[in-house]
Parts: sequence; C-alpha cells; structure tokens
Amino acid sequence: MSTLPRVLSAVGSGAFTPESEAHLARELAAHGELIATIDSFDTDEARAALKVAEVLVTGWRTPLIDAAVLDAAPNLTRILHIAGSVKEQFTPEIWERGIEVSSAVDANAVPVAEFTLAAILMANKRVVQIARDYREQRRLIDQAGLGVVGSYRRRVGVVGASRIGRRVVELLRPFDLEVVLFDPTLSSAEVEAIGAHSVTLEELCATSDVVTVHAPSLPATRGMISAALIDSMPAGSALINTSRGDVIDQEALTARVLRGDLYAYLDVTVPWSLPADHPLYDHPNAFLTPHIAGSVGTEVDRMIDQQIAELDRIARGEALAHPVRYESLVTAA
Repeated sequence: MSTLPRVLSAVGSGAFTPESEAHLARELAAHGELIATIDSFDTDEARAALKVAEVLVTGWRTPLIDAAVLDAAPNLTRILHIAGSVKEQFTPEIWERGIEVSSAVDANAVPVAEFTLAAILMANKRVVQIARDYREQRRLIDQAGLGVVGSYRRRVGVVGASRIGRRVVELLRPFDLEVVLFDPTLSSAEVEAIGAHSVTLEELCATSDVVTVHAPSLPATRGMISAALIDSMPAGSALINTSRGDVIDQEALTARVLRGDLYAYLDVTVPWSLPADHPLYDHPNAFLTPHIAGSVGTEVDRMIDQQIAELDRIARGEALAHPVRYESLVTAA
C-alpha cells in the first residue's frame, strides 16, 4: 500500500498556460498530498511548507534552489522538474545531500525533434521563401525555375547525438533522405546503430543540404559551428538551430545569410531575443522563432504527466524513471 508523499509546488505562476496550471494542480492533488503552491521560497507560507515537504515540484520560473532552501527543507528527498535543463536553478548541494532529481527532459525532447523535422522538410522545399515570393507576386510560380528543391535524395547533417538529435534521426527514417551525423563521443558503429552515417563535422557542413544542430552549450562547443564551417556550406543549403545560440558563430551566420545564398531557421539566438534592428528579422532567407521548439501549450502537459508518473513511483517506493545524475550535467544542455 502506497502513502501519498507531501508535495510542495514551486513551478511559478505564469510559467504555464492557465489550462496547464489547472491540470498540474489537479494531478498533484490527486497523486500526492499537496501542501502549498508558491512563487518564492522567502515567504512564511513557503518556509512552513518547506519544513514538511518530501517532494518539491519545480519548473522554468522556480527560484534558485541553494543551500539555504535545502536547510529549510529537512524532509526533502526528491525534486521533480517539469522542464528540461536543471543547470540554471539547481545547485550541487542538492546532489551532495542525496536528494534525487528527475527532469522532464525526455518529454521536452519530443516537440523539439518534431519541430526540427518540420523545419528540415520546409527547408528542403524552401517553403518560407517560396511562400513569401507568392505573397508578393500573387501569381503561380514557374516550378521548373525553382532549382534544386525537395526532400528526395537530399543529405541532412545532424550535429550531436543528444536525446533530440537521436530522435530527429529516428523521425527521418521514413523519408528518402541520406542522414549523416557528427558526434565525437560515438564510434562509427554506434552512429550506424542510431540510423545515420558517421562523418566529420567538416564533411557534414560542406556536403549537407540541411544542417541541424543539437549540441549542448558547453565551453567545448561554444562557436563549434565556426565561420569557416559556415562558409563551407553549399550555396542554397540551410542551417537549423534549436539547441543554444552560442553553439554557432552568429556573426558569421548573419553575414552568410546576408550574402543571399544560405538559409537559416533559428529558434535560439544570442541574446535570446535579437535587437529589434537585427537584419535577420527582415531577411527573406531567415526564419526566426522565439524559442518555441520546446514544449509549449498542450505539449507542457506531456512534461506534467511524465513527472506525475514519477510521483506515483515515489508513492510506491520505486526508483525514478528519469533521474538526473550530477555527473551528467557536464555534457547536458
């Protein structure tokens, strides 16, 4: 017989849509003993709840969880994060004190991979650019004059065999596309087992019709898609980035796009929101989105449901299905 754990929700007001907030509140109350829902750890209500909480539920707007917060939570044994990365809000003290952490990173990888698949297919057909031309000209175009477009026998280069990178490769299997992958941590045999062909980063950029980036932001990966690699990309090819903006030399990418022979599909930039006068906003070869590849709207409910399942495991005395190991943060996004 399971005992419902005492739960404190610190996801933060406004982090989710009202519908997802209501869904989370219902599920937490049904699968745990919900003590309180807070936005800050500094209130009397928060301090009282921290004293008895066994499980802390967090999200994008949760304040930093440092030693002071942990000192106020003597009974805390698990933290369930309804988001992907924990790097910005979780401190090493959490793992040092033996508190187990679960993240919805696997659930969040699903919409990012789906978004990437859509971007690859749209890039191969130059949908954004052709639609813009059609809107301006308001007449049928000469399809014979489109040049090399389409998703038949084109090469897609995937940078990074992360959760998202692997899922992108999986989603590309039904298509008549050649998929190549660069990941320095994998052997050629391991890449082949994923469903791609292993190549160097230089070959990937120089020969792919579409390059999609799924590498984490680490000291070793910042600027890894360098000016030289960007310059080597074939005329008419496309670069997709749904990982982190600093993985790409953004100035070099901007310069190449402004030349008019490269297409960019960017869901992430540096900074997160480019200055209002940045040339990529208006350039016909650039397609910018405000970091929406990850879970938004109803997709957030997938992350909630995954972490509610973790709460059920805790109640049954089972191990977490999606644990975050401290040592994994070295290579995580």
